Amino acid sequence: MADNTAPRSGKGRQSSAADRNGKPADAGRAGSNGGTPRAGHPGAGSAGSAEQVAPGVVQAKIEIPSGHPLVTVFGAGDGLLRVIEKAFPGVDIHARGNQVTAAGSPAEVGLVQRLFEEMLLMLRTGAPLTEDGVERSIQMLRSGEADVDGQRPAEVLTQNILSNRGRTIRPKTLNQKTYVDAIDRNTIVFGIGPAGSGKTYLAMAKAVQALQSKQVNRIILTRPAVEAGEKLGFLPGTLYEKIDPYLRPLYDALHDMIDPDSIPRLMAAGVIEVAPLAYMRGRTLNDAFIILDEAQNTSPEQMKMFLTRLGFGSKIVVTGDVTQVDLPGGTESGLRVVRNILSDVEDIHFAELTSADVVRHRLVGDIVDAYGRYDAVQEHGGRGGDATRKRR
Repeated sequence: MADNTAPRSGKGRQSSAADRNGKPADAGRAGSNGGTPRAGHPGAGSAGSAEQVAPGVVQAKIEIPSGHPLVTVFGAGDGLLRVIEKAFPGVDIHARGNQVTAAGSPAEVGLVQRLFEEMLLMLRTGAPLTEDGVERSIQMLRSGEADVDGQRPAEVLTQNILSNRGRTIRPKTLNQKTYVDAIDRNTIVFGIGPAGSGKTYLAMAKAVQALQSKQVNRIILTRPAVEAGEKLGFLPGTLYEKIDPYLRPLYDALHDMIDPDSIPRLMAAGVIEVAPLAYMRGRTLNDAFIILDEAQNTSPEQMKMFLTRLGFGSKIVVTGDVTQVDLPGGTESGLRVVRNILSDVEDIHFAELTSADVVRHRLVGDIVDAYGRYDAVQEHGGRGGDATRKRR
């Protein structure tokens, strides 16, 4: 970390714009889309107005309150400051002591001001700042999602769902927060999105939260025992040994959220049940939080069977990725069909997650997007092009 009295700037330069009279000008403070940032929110008082210093160039000075150690704002070795500089290459950003100066176009400088407001608000709530959190805040501000939905990045990234062994589970994107809020408001929620978008993990966290707060008496986790090209009968071992690999991802998530030593006891008592979808037939599930995972591998008949298991005092979350269907050829996915059937039914919500919500390695989102583009080409005549190239 650089000395507090020295200028901090990964770009190795200071802004040539000087504060000429020490008084903020009225012009220049711009929001994410050229609008005015929402000053006056809690925690927003640290950023002053921007002053126009040249045609099309404004400069803003942002004061870091003395109550926040600079390492929490700038990051170890100024890592967070470098993330911000990389995201705003057209803005000259440097810090001296507890003051950050940003000079550039009004829109970009306005975004930097808003970003620091969100970062300081996150720190006030007790949430630590991370590079991932700063990057996601920038993404929300740039996309305008925060303005359209009235959700500030700090509100999204500091919503605690569950804490266990010093680890707190929170939504990391606006779509994820919308999904989590929908689970609170609706009896049945469908979380549809690509691998790594948090649809199952967040549903599991909400289930454990509901159990701990005594909103439900038990958690029931289920998946269809369908995988690519394999059938249970060909696997070695007893029935439970054959089923276990299909349910293992649910066990893994449970171990993140509940003391592993207590899981066998809770399962033996029936408080937590993990079972294949076929075991749900004929049951009525009362006072339970029920999660159907990998729902893209259900048939329409299985989906109807599962949804009609709903009893009094229960909540259902159905998760799946319609781009990864492993059903035998010709079998339609129940997850693809169900939206057309239930989209207008009250108290049922469909939440869409995208590659932007992927919280695994950043390459996972790129992979999802690349496959999406490839599939689109195939659907619009790409195969014909391939055949032509082969003939040549």
